[in-house]
Amino acid sequence: MRAQASKSTSTSTSVSVSVSVNGSRSAADGPAVPLSPQALADSALAAVAAGAGEVLVHPRTPCGRESLSPRVVGPVLEVLRRTGVGVALSVSASIAAEPDPAGRLERVASWTVLPDRAAVDFGQPGAAELADALLARGVAVDAVVALGGAAGPDPLARFLAWPVREPGRVRLSAELAAADPALVAGLRGLPPVPVLLHGRDAAAWPVLRLAARCGTGARTGVGDVTRLPDGRPARSNAELVAAARGLVARTAATAASR
Repeated sequence: MRAQASKSTSTSTSVSVSVSVNGSRSAADGPAVPLSPQALADSALAAVAAGAGEVLVHPRTPCGRESLSPRVVGPVLEVLRRTGVGVALSVSASIAAEPDPAGRLERVASWTVLPDRAAVDFGQPGAAELADALLARGVAVDAVVALGGAAGPDPLARFLAWPVREPGRVRLSAELAAADPALVAGLRGLPPVPVLLHGRDAAAWPVLRLAARCGTGARTGVGDVTRLPDGRPARSNAELVAAARGLVARTAATAASR
């Protein structure tokens, strides 16, 4: 486990920054949110050029509804790859896309085009079974757990109850309600899997700074936050990624000067 709050001096510009290009956002959240498959691909390509090492996308139907249908997931992944997005592609496999746990398993089994990774929310029913099904299909798993705030310990407890038989293909994706080092310190006893830290809206930038100090993976993008660290509305995912890379570099420089 790399996430240790006590190792603030381990900050490095090698901290990986991934991008959530759309998340649960809609057109109502502003012009920076890409909607169509081509807009998602163009936004992802620019974000990668700005320094993103991985792309997370929530596939949607033409009417904007999240979906795990192979007729939706496949074309989105294909246009991303055809456009030249050469980093790992991840999709969200949550109840927002398919409310029924059995339905999610059926959808995953029917995929004809596979992502590199899939995000599985361990606060939702059927998470362990879904994670097993994804791994069986050769898709790596981001085990999403919400920590702090009203989330409580249940998602983390569910993750701990799931036997991680393939630690090399599983990552813990911890969504922090606040940049609390104690939350990261509490991850020390978990299985030896990589850790990605991220926050949403007001917590996004403080959590990214914490990730930089702890040496874990970090995430940004309009799926997480629509404003830059100085409060200005972000014009694109690329602008958010560039700001994140700059923040990571400054955090590293501060740690090195101590």
